[in-house]
Amino acid sequence: MEATASTPKRRLPAGRKADLAAYVEQVGEVTVGGLAEHFNVSIDTIRRDLDQLDREGVVIRTHGGAMSAEGQLKDRALDVRLRMQTEEKEKIARLAAGLIDDGAVVMINAGTTTLALARALRSHRDLTIATNNLRIPAEIPPSAFRDLYVFGGAVRAITQATTGPVTFTMTPGGPEVDIRCDLALIAVGAIDEAGFSTSNMGDANMMAEMIQRAERTAILADSSKFGRRLFAQVTTLDRVDYLVTDTAPTSDFAAALAQAEVEVISG
Repeated sequence: MEATASTPKRRLPAGRKADLAAYVEQVGEVTVGGLAEHFNVSIDTIRRDLDQLDREGVVIRTHGGAMSAEGQLKDRALDVRLRMQTEEKEKIARLAAGLIDDGAVVMINAGTTTLALARALRSHRDLTIATNNLRIPAEIPPSAFRDLYVFGGAVRAITQATTGPVTFTMTPGGPEVDIRCDLALIAVGAIDEAGFSTSNMGDANMMAEMIQRAERTAILADSSKFGRRLFAQVTTLDRVDYLVTDTAPTSDFAAALAQAEVEVISG
């Protein structure tokens, strides 16, 4: 039957998703329920659309909604990232905590996932922790650690972390102390078959140096980071031992991790 001028055209899914992406970009932050009402479709449909747009890097999925990506290379303030993927981060934190033995020496980088990890260490004892994450001293239970060190360097206010060399000196201007750790726990911004990446060059250098000083390395990343690449490469897949995530990767990416002998730990 031929459509007439008075017959309303059915909006194709691709057109709806384009309108949805533009709406999220305009509003900034939205809820699934609000989008379903705005576009007159079911909540399940909106969730599927947002999941696809998140995979494409157009929007960023949050708990119960989404927010504008505003470009993949742009940093997001810590208070914004603390509200994103909260359930996934808590799950990853619990799994990562299981890799840490009492009395271990660990390095932990900046990030909201590693803040969740710090809280998950409440049952641990006698840890030695070195970090560039300025929030960790306030988040980790005092009973969990014997010694806690914070790396010096320039402070990045947007991430509330330091960026600089992974070193300590016994006295000001004295020689550097050669430091090593049992396990480096590194939260990254993106993962693809080429490796792990983040948006800031200084952060990438610091993460890479932590990995070099560790006997083992665990990458912490929720599944929204899969199949993405950001500005600065941290390291390749074969340089790490574990990927701790909320959902196990599939298909080609899973095969690449297996070939690199990365053990995937997921909930």
